[in-house]
Amino acid sequence: MKKTVFLTGATGNMGWAGFKELYGRKDRFNIRILARDSARNRKKLARYVDDPAVTVIWGDLMRYEDVLEGVNGSDYVLHVGGMVSPAADYYPEKTLKVNIGSAENVVKAILAQPNASEIKVVYIGSVAQYGDRNPPHHWGCASEPQVPAKFDMYALSKIRAEQIFASAGLKYLVSLRQSGILYPGILGVVNPTAFHVPMGGVLEWATIEDSGRLLAQVCEDWVPEDFWNKAYNISSGWQYRMTNYEFMKRMLNSLGLPDPEKVFEPQWFALKNFHGMWYKDADILEEILHFRANVPVDEYFAQMKSKLPWFYSLAFLAPSWAVKMFMKPFAFEKGMGTQWWVENDKEKFEAYYGSREAYDSIKSWDDVRPEPLDKKLW
Repeated sequence: MKKTVFLTGATGNMGWAGFKELYGRKDRFNIRILARDSARNRKKLARYVDDPAVTVIWGDLMRYEDVLEGVNGSDYVLHVGGMVSPAADYYPEKTLKVNIGSAENVVKAILAQPNASEIKVVYIGSVAQYGDRNPPHHWGCASEPQVPAKFDMYALSKIRAEQIFASAGLKYLVSLRQSGILYPGILGVVNPTAFHVPMGGVLEWATIEDSGRLLAQVCEDWVPEDFWNKAYNISSGWQYRMTNYEFMKRMLNSLGLPDPEKVFEPQWFALKNFHGMWYKDADILEEILHFRANVPVDEYFAQMKSKLPWFYSLAFLAPSWAVKMFMKPFAFEKGMGTQWWVENDKEKFEAYYGSREAYDSIKSWDDVRPEPLDKKLW
């Protein structure tokens, strides 16, 4: 018999990739999704709403009745939905309310089912839960303490939401903690949070395709019993371990733009207080679910560029000074810009730079550009 999968967050990046992967297996799965009733979502889902394998519930994660409608009769519940950056950075209190409240609704709806002990539940967490972990303390695993970075309400919301699931007594529960997701649109995203990221920090990225495949794989019958009731870290493998400087350089170069030194001032980037980790246990999830395509990282960046609108191919025509002038306002944006904090928000300035002395010591890119790190853990 076909299994029924209830997926939240299906119109977001990871959720959409998961939905499309599940849709490709609709001979084995009926798919239910909860989506906000908006013109954007109506357009995005138009081709699927009349398919008998897909049920679209137009509603809201913060309405228990809508969540309950999705959970009723489902064999799998994949809770991907919630607020993420950059919206989470601009609306921290709302992020806490939505991410914690939606977790409470999902758990309540599962426990209301007569077969609650048979429902398999997947909660998508975040690398942000581990908090600030700059080199030389940049290696970790799923058992690491969860201490959110200061002012990171998103991380706090994900920790509390995971605790809600973990304390519910569910028989089949797994927490999959997502890393940064690579998808074509990330190449065109510019906002002040880009400067919250220390250049010497690290992240072990996951591609959007691998992330979507993971969501579908977890619903297959061959998943072993001992997979459940644990936490795992998601990544696309050791090749996708990058310092934040490496990532920024790859992102700029893939658009035909010069290295970060040419288009940013080194003082614009924070020195600390941002999440990121390379995983000692990166391959455990892959060994169980076999979700990685193992695309070489430089090839993947080229693929991302090829999927962007045509005008991105003209980015190389912009001179470095023009790119820097375009980027500068984001560093100085009121409330969110790192350079606005320097004179206007002492608490955030000290959280992200440490001290005035540390900030003043940034004289050139040599002061923030990291040394190469060994990416393989033996």
